[in-house]
Amino acid sequence: MSRRAVFLDRDGTINVEKNYLHRIEDWEWIPGAVDAIRELNHAGYLVIVVTNQAGIARGMYSEEDVRTLHRTIDSELAGRDAHIDAYYYCPHHPDHGGRISCDCRKPAPGMILRAARDWDIDLSRSYMVGDKPADMEAGLAAGVTPIVVATGYGAGWRPEPGTMICYVKDIGTAASLILGAGH
Repeated sequence: MSRRAVFLDRDGTINVEKNYLHRIEDWEWIPGAVDAIRELNHAGYLVIVVTNQAGIARGMYSEEDVRTLHRTIDSELAGRDAHIDAYYYCPHHPDHGGRISCDCRKPAPGMILRAARDWDIDLSRSYMVGDKPADMEAGLAAGVTPIVVATGYGAGWRPEPGTMICYVKDIGTAASLILGAGH
């Protein structure tokens, strides 16, 4: 049987939005994020981060900088009985770094679809939690249930009424909603 997953955007969803964040000294968890990740872990969901990292294409930092940040985040989570199962990031930007067109930069669903193949994920039983329209579009295109949080850019954006997108206060509320749905 395929597994369930919660795909999380990174900046603005699990950590405070800071433009082109790539250094651990700039990292700041959104309140309740670690608890939410732990609860999802304990409920048997894979927790997978899917994040656009245009700063790589813009030459602001390297892929190794991103991997180093993620390893440090993993160490911190491990000390708090939580973990992120995998990170997928898009290093591309259509206007920088050779103007690469790709299927991984959200709103394209490429990162989610690749993770689904890599981890045997049932997308119909999975979720995308993020703070931007691009996160929601990627989730919808991949066939997961989208949830937008009112943190990061989500504080200034709401989905249109009648859409299939749920709008919640923060990642903790999103986790509670997911765990309450129990599918």
